[in-house]
Amino acid sequence: MRALVIDDERLARKELINLLSQFDHVEVVGEANNVDDAKDKIESMNPDVVFLDIQMPEKTGFDLLEELDNVPHVIFTTAYDEYALKAFQVNALDYLLKPVEPKRLGEAIERLQKKLADSNERQEIATDSHQSKKLTLHDQVFVKDGDRCWFVKLQNVRLFESDGNYIKVYFDNNKPMIHKSLNALDERLDEKSFFRASRKHIINLSWVEAIEPWFNGGLVVTLKGGDRIEVSRRQAARFKDMMSL
Repeated sequence: MRALVIDDERLARKELINLLSQFDHVEVVGEANNVDDAKDKIESMNPDVVFLDIQMPEKTGFDLLEELDNVPHVIFTTAYDEYALKAFQVNALDYLLKPVEPKRLGEAIERLQKKLADSNERQEIATDSHQSKKLTLHDQVFVKDGDRCWFVKLQNVRLFESDGNYIKVYFDNNKPMIHKSLNALDERLDEKSFFRASRKHIINLSWVEAIEPWFNGGLVVTLKGGDRIEVSRRQAARFKDMMSL
């Protein structure tokens, strides 16, 4: 497992790297002392996991997660316990208090091993070489709206809706807003799983429950849960082809 240690304190990084050296199946591929440094190294080194401090100068560990397009697994390491709830809201694998105890670190590594094994199995089934760079239903994304944060599996997102310069993300009973264009998002999503219904909407095809004709050759799609989305006339023919035998 490839690990990156992120902490603004040199001694804290050195101590954690020393503890991690006791695990034969963990390779520390680098270390970073701030968010910008960490972002560059995550993008270039592609680690499986980051051991991430929260309180750092200028930007926090949560700021780093917000800036990343592809988020590795996260184990927080911090001297403060008041961030624990927020950490688990972003689906962190674990939350280790400094000084890190070897036993707790071992438990976190074991949890990470199981998570990686599950992810690798799903990836082998779901991903082919052509679609490897597209976001599929099995991927998870980091969503932040104000002070609230989520790690969301795309299979649970039923709808993306454009709202000015923002996109509203529909999952469970949540509808957070992210600062992104629908065109940019459409390019990132696997077209086998997500469909651009109109200029305003992208729908998750696995959530489609019913289809009915609409005005001027368009369609109305009803999603599980009751959302009704218009498919433009321009997209209706393509939609019928995709959803038919």
